[in-house]
Amino acid sequence: MAVVTFLSDYGLDDDFVGVCHGVIAQIAPQTRVIDVTHGIARHDVRAGALALQRALPYMPAGVHLAVVDPEVGAQRRAVALACAEQGRLLVGPDNGLLSLAAARFGGVLEAVEIGRSPLRLEPVSASFHGRDVFAPVAAHLATGATALAEAGSPLDPAELVGLVLPRARACDGGLVAHVLQADRYGNVVLDAGHADLSASGLRLGRALTVNGHRALFARTFADVPPGELVLYEDGYRVLSLAVNRGSALNALGLALDDEILIAPAP
Repeated sequence: MAVVTFLSDYGLDDDFVGVCHGVIAQIAPQTRVIDVTHGIARHDVRAGALALQRALPYMPAGVHLAVVDPEVGAQRRAVALACAEQGRLLVGPDNGLLSLAAARFGGVLEAVEIGRSPLRLEPVSASFHGRDVFAPVAAHLATGATALAEAGSPLDPAELVGLVLPRARACDGGLVAHVLQADRYGNVVLDAGHADLSASGLRLGRALTVNGHRALFARTFADVPPGELVLYEDGYRVLSLAVNRGSALNALGLALDDEILIAPAP
């Protein structure tokens, strides 16, 4: 069975998601649609890109549709991409949203611009390209009857918009990381992995300081008492901060892109 995965910042209070499902069902009725999430914060391209990077490797190969599109109707391009990993196609706005997932799947082998695709629904709304451009193109590609080259005009993959993220760095026996995002529990996702921490000489089970706050580098939240701070490797193997049964985001007073200094406890 063909698969379309769908991520957006549409939420579920309005009819946007349902309408896009309907468009896909009319064009490709045998296709299974998997909703990754529609809870991305409004206009938060980076959060959408990070969610795609994390989630899509756990999805079946197919067409991955994503819409977080604050510049809809403006000059940004609409694109469909074929990745190096076989069977992985990405459809969405060219604003960096697709870039991390594309890299995760080995890079882009072929790209087309689909803003004037012959597959789009007419008339095209200036503000709902999810319905009129992205969903129909994704559905046609999912059927297998339409080649990527037929969906739009050729585009040099080198011209695609990337996403600039902060990068963790070693610093005086510790690690300087950055806040990439926070989840609904207040757990803070950092731009570092276990290897970054190990390279700085920091080891699992050791006491640390995080911006001067005492913490434990542990496997999970329950390794520290309620209310205590823990540094751990999350389900996607990325370093994160949590407070057991609390919010690390609030406890540390953090915001997006803030620097986090992780050092051995004195």
